[in-house]
Amino acid sequence: MPEGGRRRAPARTPLSRERVIRAAVTVADEKGSAALTMRAIAQPLGVEAMSLYHHVAGREDILDGMVDAVFGEIDLPPRGTDWRSAMRHRAVSARAALRRHPWAVALMDSRTRPGPATLGHHDAVIGALRAGGFSVPMAAHAFSLIDSYLYGFVIQELSLPFSSSAGLDEVAGAILRDMPADAYPHLTELATEHALKPGYDYADEFTFGLTLILDALHPDEVTSP
Repeated sequence: MPEGGRRRAPARTPLSRERVIRAAVTVADEKGSAALTMRAIAQPLGVEAMSLYHHVAGREDILDGMVDAVFGEIDLPPRGTDWRSAMRHRAVSARAALRRHPWAVALMDSRTRPGPATLGHHDAVIGALRAGGFSVPMAAHAFSLIDSYLYGFVIQELSLPFSSSAGLDEVAGAILRDMPADAYPHLTELATEHALKPGYDYADEFTFGLTLILDALHPDEVTSP
């Protein structure tokens, strides 16, 4: 014990850009990106809002860092595998990351100052397509198509009024009970013969669509990047 019997206060972890970005991601995960004020980010760090400006330039800089952090969570296309397997692995990982951070999908391609994780991610995806025999234009087409489907599916998925099979059963069951009998036969058929069948998982729709897209894409030349 220090002289005089006084205990020393525990050392505070130094503030850093990484800690600021991590705190911002946590705030956005819990409350949405609209809640991202400097004060809201500073509070869990135990500092004043002005202290953040020693490590970030402002809110836009924080958003840049947050997007880069999410890209850093996405698995890069595995090397040594065929391009379809590589694209599938990366897309599944990206969907999982975007579900963990629902605010991110609206920001992923909006930043004008991408960070190293973002640039490395994009470079790796293009590289995997090029190694698979895609020309530069076809790699661009494939990348855009896959991500358009990926982002669109996640946006739809996050908007659904259920997050599990049990939730789907409850919501769809209530809709069916409230609908006039035989008024919407095709909708009723799809619900009862497909969506409400035991073992149905809405996530399987993502797998179906992704497989359809990957099967439709074909490299147009055999080349090495």
